[in-house]
Formats: sequence, structure tokens, C-alpha cells
Amino acid sequence: VQLQASGGGLVQPGGSLRLSCAASGIIFSINVMGWYRQAPGKQRELVATITSGGSTNYADSVKGRFTISRDNAKNTAYLQMNTLKPEDTAVYYCNLRHGRPSRDYWGQGTLVTVSS
Repeated sequence: VQLQASGGGLVQPGGSLRLSCAASGIIFSINVMGWYRQAPGKQRELVATITSGGSTNYADSVKGRFTISRDNAKNTAYLQMNTLKPEDTAVYYCNLRHGRPSRDYWGQGTLVTVSS
């Protein structure tokens, strides 16, 4: 399984960005895709996840501002980020988890910088 993330960049506070994560390879139909982020000097943290059935989960810090979605036919997940804050600055990593026992796959990371 390979994950290709894209869509990061520099945005002003209050702005929006949309991240994409395309998965390729042998992917089980039941899986979870998600986004995690790691800010400088901090541990990687969960941002949002979405199951293949469409159930979502968000970190409290992004609820109401970020929306995760996916296109199962394209094995692609998206993260729409609105009302961005400087504290959202981080490298964002996409993740896919599938199988029993479950196994995690990671994308290469895409940098999001929120600054004026």
C-alpha cells in the first residue's frame, strides 16, 4: 500500500486548504483512512479519521472547522480545513489502517503553514 498526500502550503489565518490522500495497492474494502499532524517539538496527533462506511472522528481542536471525506471508488481521502489558525501549522500525514491484525500505512507528509 502506498499513500500520496498533497495540498499543503502557506495560508493566512482564517483561510482554507484542502488536503488529498490517494491510496494505491491492495486495499481491503473495510479500512480506516485518516489524517494526523506533527508540529515542531510535539508528538504526532490525530486530526480526523473516516471509516470505509463513512463514520468520522475528529480531534476536539478541529471540530467545526475541518471536514474529512473520502471517495471509496478512488481510494482517496480529503481533509477540508477552514478557519485555519497558526496552531494548525504542522506536517500533516495521511494514514490507512486495514487488516486483522490491523496494520498502519503512512504517507510522506505535507506541510501546512498558517501565518500572516
